[in-house]
Amino acid sequence: MKISTKGRYALRMLLEISRNGDSGFLSLKEISEKQEISKKYLEQIVPLLTRDGLLRTNRGNKGGYALAKKTSEITVGDVLRATEGSLAPVTCLECEPNTCPRADSCSTLYIWEGLYKSISDYLDGITLEDILEHGGEVNEYCI
Repeated sequence: MKISTKGRYALRMLLEISRNGDSGFLSLKEISEKQEISKKYLEQIVPLLTRDGLLRTNRGNKGGYALAKKTSEITVGDVLRATEGSLAPVTCLECEPNTCPRADSCSTLYIWEGLYKSISDYLDGITLEDILEHGGEVNEYCI
């Protein structure tokens, strides 16, 4: 599995907004400048994050973006599912229940289920708060 630029930039965007704390909404221009990410690219990410309830938007003079949840409630898994889709390593695990006609006789299914569980448990176990407490500054060199 390879995480795309969209997933990595979404995480950087949310971390930048997290650092703003309760200081109000942060504009895309500010996020773009601080993270050195194209504003146009961020505009493509915003709808994905708002649709999944991770980001709040506010229009107008004091408009911009803020987290829709506490940093302790947003996991890396949430962000990557919003931007990447399923984290399943194989197609047959993207639906619950598994609808693959070979699921009952598949001798390798347990491998993919185990991998999927490991990926999900790991990414769902790390919150934005954890990253902020662990790592210091977020810039173009680290994610």
